Amino acid sequence: MDPLKIIEKFYRPGSLVHSLLIAHSEKVAEKALQAARAIAKNGAPADETFIRDAAMLHDIGIYLTNAPKIGCFGERAYICHGYLGREILENEGLPGHALVAERHVGVGLSVNDIREQRLPVPERDMTPRSIEEITVCFADKFYSKGQDPLREKPVDEVRDSIRRYGEEKLVIFDEWLRMFGFNF
Repeated sequence: MDPLKIIEKFYRPGSLVHSLLIAHSEKVAEKALQAARAIAKNGAPADETFIRDAAMLHDIGIYLTNAPKIGCFGERAYICHGYLGREILENEGLPGHALVAERHVGVGLSVNDIREQRLPVPERDMTPRSIEEITVCFADKFYSKGQDPLREKPVDEVRDSIRRYGEEKLVIFDEWLRMFGFNF
């Protein structure tokens, strides 16, 4: 399976969104592999090939959203890109990768989050469960697709952005930081 070939089915090479998606996904993949190797030292090995490929594909649904600054002119809210990515990847015959796409938004979306915030996404648990899902979700928090997709955000900046969604979300992220061996 070649993630770049799958991406090119939906994104025109050389377009702004294609360039940002590839740059972002490559950085997320690097960070995810770094995190996976850190936990493997503690006896929790993860499937590195799957992590690399899933990290490359986790944002495949963004083109269906309305985010003109990154070249996306779809009709859906940006928060929908996770479940839309799941649909795309399931149609590509990649159910495991599809779950990573759906479950990487924030530190995951619970049914309660979806109900309380009236989010425009299907009402189902979208929290990462497997170590591979958690690893990609974690790594994604360090990079944006904005002005500088290659800049890694410092841990304090990531924590501050997550804190805006509630202390319970920060507790989850802090658990991941400890799991992956980060000092904060």
